[in-house]
Amino acid sequence: MATVTFEVFRFDPDTDKEPRFKRYELEAKPGLTVLQGLLQIQAHLDPSLAFRVACRAAICGSCAMHINGQYRLACETQVEMLGSTVTVRPLGHLKVIKDLVVEMKPFWDRYKEIKPYLIPGESTPADGKEFIQSTDDRERLTNIIDCILCSCCYSSCPVVGTDPDYIGPAALLKANRFVRDSRDKAAEERLLLAGGDHGVWRCHTVFSCQEVCPKDLNPTGAIAELKMKAIKARFGVKP
Repeated sequence: MATVTFEVFRFDPDTDKEPRFKRYELEAKPGLTVLQGLLQIQAHLDPSLAFRVACRAAICGSCAMHINGQYRLACETQVEMLGSTVTVRPLGHLKVIKDLVVEMKPFWDRYKEIKPYLIPGESTPADGKEFIQSTDDRERLTNIIDCILCSCCYSSCPVVGTDPDYIGPAALLKANRFVRDSRDKAAEERLLLAGGDHGVWRCHTVFSCQEVCPKDLNPTGAIAELKMKAIKARFGVKP
């Protein structure tokens, strides 16, 4: 059976002066994913290897990594599609805690800024039970609600690398999701934030966020939509 070489980024700030790559040889079994390969390395070759994993089903986003030149989810990336060498790095623009584990706090801080929850603007719905949404209104949320907050787009964004306060593509995509939602009454507040110094106008429209999204979403398009809505809001046009 053929073998595959994993070149894995290794760095422990507590003990290492510089990061390095370490090589591991594995059997390239059919259906082997990058995450399964890392789990084999950890279980049988090097238990000191650190990385995040949870659902293993491309739902949680925990295993987002830089794999062979692109940000991907390790759990759904097939080794046989990558060739004989698999090079794995941690997410970009985030401090390395150890090996492939990064500090996600900056990402979550930007996410919190857009208030990622429904703000209905009234304490109880008219019928006293629930806020009703029509089929057409719900259709406006299709796809855009599928973001799993894996941070692939955030890590691929060149603006994030130069402006740590930039809200970022993931948070702005989510902001547009709530602006679109007919049940939410805080659109003007979110558009004011999105149109600020570190919001949509910092986007350079290079489409890197769109290219790496594992759910085939369009953060660049969401940002463009927020730009139009932010301009209209300045002239008193409700979103």
